[in-house]
Amino acid sequence: MNKLLISIAIVLVLVTGCAPGSSLEVNTPETTVQLTTPGPNPQVNEPAENGRVAGVADGLWHGLISPVTAIGSFFNPDMQMYEVHNNGREYNLGFLIGTALVFLLLGLIGGRRR
Repeated sequence: MNKLLISIAIVLVLVTGCAPGSSLEVNTPETTVQLTTPGPNPQVNEPAENGRVAGVADGLWHGLISPVTAIGSFFNPDMQMYEVHNNGREYNLGFLIGTALVFLLLGLIGGRRR
């Protein structure tokens, strides 16, 4: 029972460190690791240079192509996988669904080969 309570307390402390704008510092005798999470996006609902604000459809598309853009961003610093000029929750939902679809499809394709 005590191990369960200690485990729950550790998980709660770690999850609290994942809240937006928070940080968690882990110190060991040899190293110090600081875990931070992103804060609010100051460019939400602000149009990009082309005058558009990315919505759910753009988020879905950006999520679908995120593996390609993640690799491309290592070689081209101008390529980003996430549009900061978005409308907030709707774009995030589309991005999450798009990324989930990629991994779902990869899992289905990989599962058929066995």
